[in-house]
Amino acid sequence: MEPIGDELKHELGRFGPQGAIGETVAAWPAAVGDEIARHAWPARFTRDGTLLVNTRDAVWGFELTQRAAEISSRLPTKPKLRFAPGPLPEATPERADPALEQRPRATLEQAREAAEWASSIEDAELRELVARAARASLARAAQERPDDRVF
Repeated sequence: MEPIGDELKHELGRFGPQGAIGETVAAWPAAVGDEIARHAWPARFTRDGTLLVNTRDAVWGFELTQRAAEISSRLPTKPKLRFAPGPLPEATPERADPALEQRPRATLEQAREAAEWASSIEDAELRELVARAARASLARAAQERPDDRVF
C-alpha cells in the first residue's frame, strides 16, 4: 500500500485555496491557542485566497483583526485573514472546559435530598434547575469536607 498524502494534496490543489481548508483547520487550535479557538474558527477561503474566520461576535472579530498578521504567520498557507461573526463548531470533549470536568458528582443520597428540597416548586423547569443547583452544592460541600462529620 502506498501513502496517498502527496496525491491527495495534488488533487485538492485543483480546488484552489479552498483545497487547503483541511490543513488550515487542523493547524488552527495550535496556531491561535485554546481560548481563541473556542471563539473563532476558520470557515472557508475566498477566491482570492483570503481565509474567512467566523467569530463568536463582532468584539472577537475586531480583536482578532488586530492580530491578523500574527495569526496568519502561524498558519501553514500564511493567508490573508478576515474575521466576522458567524457559526462556530460545537465544543468537542477535547476542547471542553477542563474546569467543568472537575466538578464533583452528587451521590444518590445527595440527589434525593436536592429533589426533595425542590419538590414544592410548581414550575417544572425551575424545579429542575433548583434541584440541579442543590445537587452541585451538596456534592461540592461534601468534597470540601470529605470526612462527612457534622459539627
